Amino acid sequence: MSDRVISQAAFARLRELRAFDPESIRHAVATRTRRHLDSGDGRLFIVAADHPARGALAVGSDATAMADRYELIERLAIALSRPGVDGVLGTPDIVDDLAALGLLDGKIVVGSMNRGGLRGSSFEMDDRYGAYDVPSMISANLDFAKALVRINLDDPATAATLEATSRAVTAAAGAGIPIMLEPFMSSWRDGRIVNDLSTDAVVLSVAIAAGLGGSSAYTWMKLPVVPDMERVMAATTLPTLLLGGDSGDDPDETFASWQDALSLPGVRGLTVGRTLLYPPDGDTAAAVDIAAGLVHSSLLTKEQS
Repeated sequence: MSDRVISQAAFARLRELRAFDPESIRHAVATRTRRHLDSGDGRLFIVAADHPARGALAVGSDATAMADRYELIERLAIALSRPGVDGVLGTPDIVDDLAALGLLDGKIVVGSMNRGGLRGSSFEMDDRYGAYDVPSMISANLDFAKALVRINLDDPATAATLEATSRAVTAAAGAGIPIMLEPFMSSWRDGRIVNDLSTDAVVLSVAIAAGLGGSSAYTWMKLPVVPDMERVMAATTLPTLLLGGDSGDDPDETFASWQDALSLPGVRGLTVGRTLLYPPDGDTAAAVDIAAGLVHSSLLTKEQS
């Protein structure tokens, strides 16, 4: 990337803070300028960057695209600087870097919670909560929580994951922190976990995930865009952010599918990571601007409250 947003001096300062003044990083996260979820037009565009902590570094055919942390932070800085980007979803390492660099003021920060089911591992379905928990999000003044809920009916580890997710939902509701659940019906195929993106499977995953925890008052859904999204959105009254997913062969087709789904009742916005941070043409700003326009366009119908 030729035009840098973050200077080498800023990165050097970040390294110094991490080594010799770690409390300043905690302070930067906790004291950043916050914003309300319902400010603006009430729709949310969140850039996701919690993939590396699950061991998922690939983008398309590039197996190590997200391995360079400096490039990832640079791309996040570009995204967060664009109009219409409301916030970021990340693990503590990502959030701490961004806060220390002064990039999170006025942004919604979503804490990623369960990163234990590492990509490609034999224990991938044992998706333990190894990143943020509710107490740490309260301490850091985070705005939102996120949990991945992969449901594999043939793998006993799913039971423990569902139980842990239920506890997280209950704790988040007790603390008044919104929590978005990203459910999938999943299965082992040729030694790896594959998510079922059929409409029926997504509807089933929503039905299961929505009932987790002692209260659904603060629960949101984070759902993939699949065929017949009308049926998916008819399966829940919970506010929903669309999941961007992996990069497709045709970006225009991807954007068109998002635009159609964004007009559905209950859809409140978009959460996308690799598709926009690492677009095929390398122009992060342009890809983010298109998505932001889809989320915040005045042409989209806003639900009556």
